[in-house]
Amino acid sequence: MTVYAYADSPLGAMLLVGSEDAGARRTGLVSLSVPGQKGAPVVQDGWRHAPEAFADVVAQLTAYFDGTLTRFDLPYADTGTDFQRRVWRALEDIPYGETVSYGQIAALVGASGAGVRAVGTAIGRNPLLVVRPCHRVIGADGALRGYAAGLDRKRLLLGLEGAAAAAPSVVAGALVGTPSP
Repeated sequence: MTVYAYADSPLGAMLLVGSEDAGARRTGLVSLSVPGQKGAPVVQDGWRHAPEAFADVVAQLTAYFDGTLTRFDLPYADTGTDFQRRVWRALEDIPYGETVSYGQIAALVGASGAGVRAVGTAIGRNPLLVVRPCHRVIGADGALRGYAAGLDRKRLLLGLEGAAAAAPSVVAGALVGTPSP
């Protein structure tokens, strides 16, 4: 069953959408979005409003925005294509307060060259804003590029983390030329 709730944040009222699994007794996070976000879901008939299902998500988001949490530990619903999931896993490895370029992510997932555009598309379809830190990906020249929630919000998140947006860093020691499984 699909459940949803709202959480206040510096980015606006975030819509949390989850998939409730009766057997697991946990809610897998499907989407986290903000008002006006490109491609954001809207509440559908049949979805159940269940703020209690997102207590851990809200607690971790609050800690993140307070500056006391640097890495999320939440159950996610399995969504996206194999390629998107590889890109999204690479996003999760970008350290708090650091940035990488789209080209570095492309090299990490084995899609360098023309594959940078496909990586950008996969990043743009990341359904877990903030939690899966796509805001930490910038242009090779250090410029802020594309963010489904808008560049002002990307700038806000990077500022919150103290990221030096003009200097892409290396993920996991050696990003370039290390394809992801």
